[in-house]
Amino acid sequence: MKPIYIVFATLCLVSAVAVETQGQKNNNSPQPTTLASQDIAQTKPTTEYKGRPGAPFSEVVRVGNMLYLSGQLGVNASGALVPGGIKAETKQVMDNIRGVLERNSSGFDQVVKCTVMLLDIADRPAMNEVYSPYFPKERMPARSTFGTTGLALGARVEIECMATVR
Repeated sequence: MKPIYIVFATLCLVSAVAVETQGQKNNNSPQPTTLASQDIAQTKPTTEYKGRPGAPFSEVVRVGNMLYLSGQLGVNASGALVPGGIKAETKQVMDNIRGVLERNSSGFDQVVKCTVMLLDIADRPAMNEVYSPYFPKERMPARSTFGTTGLALGARVEIECMATVR
């Protein structure tokens, strides 16, 4: 080891010991602290799970002021995919997302990130035509979009979001 590194390491060790010793002599001095498990428990955000009974996932999970929405499909109230292709499905998906957001004190102006899954990535332009107007133009969320080899119920699009609460 080079002499300069030895000197530096020694100075660090001496400084650490001096701070520790000084803190023990004078209880009014700031003590070095570590984050104990009880501190983590005290700052842990409240988590709330909301979902359909019997479903293997939550429709939305709230952690602090953040909402994490599960992926939404273009299904109507009876649970059937809407007919009409990618644009009709995207409209239904966005309406379903609006409902989840509103039931949880949020809205499209609070969405910070979306993930879009398409059965056929070539449907991206048509999906964007329907998707984009739901958000304020000056506040579009971050987004990832990718093609898949299949979606639940034979859907053409699935969208999940993260949003803040008002």
